[in-house]
Amino acid sequence: MFVTHNFLEDMALVLCVAALATVICQLLRQPLLLGYLVAGMVVGPSVPGVYASTERVHLVKDLGVTVLVFAIGLEFDLRRLIRLAPTAGVVALIQFAAMVGLGYLVGHLMGWTPWESLLTGAILSISGIVIIAKAFEETRVDPRVRELVFGVVLCEDVIAILLMAALITIANAGAVSLRALSIDAGLLALFIVMLIVIGLITVPYVLRRVARLKRPETLLILSLGLCFAFAMIAERAGYSLVLGAFLAGSLVAESGHGAEVEKLIVPIRQVFGAIFFVAVGMLIDPQLLARYWAVLAVLVAVVVVGKIVSVSLASITIGERPDTALKSGFAMAQIGVFSILIAEVGSGATDTRSFLYTLAVGVVATTAFLCPFLIRASTPAADWLDRHLPVRVQNVLSQYGAWLDRTRKLPQTEGIERGKAG
Repeated sequence: MFVTHNFLEDMALVLCVAALATVICQLLRQPLLLGYLVAGMVVGPSVPGVYASTERVHLVKDLGVTVLVFAIGLEFDLRRLIRLAPTAGVVALIQFAAMVGLGYLVGHLMGWTPWESLLTGAILSISGIVIIAKAFEETRVDPRVRELVFGVVLCEDVIAILLMAALITIANAGAVSLRALSIDAGLLALFIVMLIVIGLITVPYVLRRVARLKRPETLLILSLGLCFAFAMIAERAGYSLVLGAFLAGSLVAESGHGAEVEKLIVPIRQVFGAIFFVAVGMLIDPQLLARYWAVLAVLVAVVVVGKIVSVSLASITIGERPDTALKSGFAMAQIGVFSILIAEVGSGATDTRSFLYTLAVGVVATTAFLCPFLIRASTPAADWLDRHLPVRVQNVLSQYGAWLDRTRKLPQTEGIERGKAG
């Protein structure tokens, strides 16, 4: 058995095995995500042979999450984000409530305790922004689907932050305090507003001044510095580094140099993205998953079917076309890092059965593997729906969408008319 002894050996082992796995995946025409997850299992502690340090690799994994989410933020300036928030927030809340209820029901039917059932619902409710971003890199999707999905997932991340606070309160006190949760939500909103206001005053101005130097390396270093600084501030404030990294990307985009920074950051994003998914693969315990394979299969099916249905119906509720809604549901049929964090909170705070954490990792890995295939399958599924959806239903949905559009535009029109009258 070869065991690494320092960070350099860890990175050499992880990246070489990951590179070999991606070559094999390309020859077999399989998603690269699969190669990274398998590479993680190979270099992880559960498979004998070679063994990298889980602790050291996971330190780099956090850097990978930060860079990947920062790159997503570069595509969303704040005006675009504000425009998406109301509709995407509705979809996020509907699918969150549906998945928590469905997960609780499944846990109850399996004979688990109310706490374990609630924790299962929470684990199954939050999609993974990093997984979706990586899958979108490999598979082309409609711009509207991409915009809606990222908007919903970002709203889910905010929900996940509040959810973790509520779960900790329940675990420690035995019940959730509505007053405490309201205070947490208010503090989170205040933190986001303060970070945006301070960022709008400083970040675009500094980026524009540096961009005038015409030195790409300086622009890249400054952008990454801002990325990690905002992530650090969010983490120090008790929130997820994902929130800070995304806001940093959006603020950089406000400078008008987002596209330039995005091109510069591509190689770094790819390297850290590979390390992130290898780190997730290292958490997989094949023996334990083999023991509970039936439960794992049920939970994966609940995630895939539940999210496709709930996201699709919620998207139609806000006026999206059926094909766009269905494609969005297929893209979000997975869970990500927040699900692992929620499992850690639940397992660490109570005497929750330890296999729930392993199952959470297994569902994350399995749905991450399925994600690219589901995105590819979404187009044929949407075409089939378009051909078989009754004309009367299509007309009703079209009229409903047109009515929603008129309703949304009405306040803007009234505001313009009042401005002219003034």
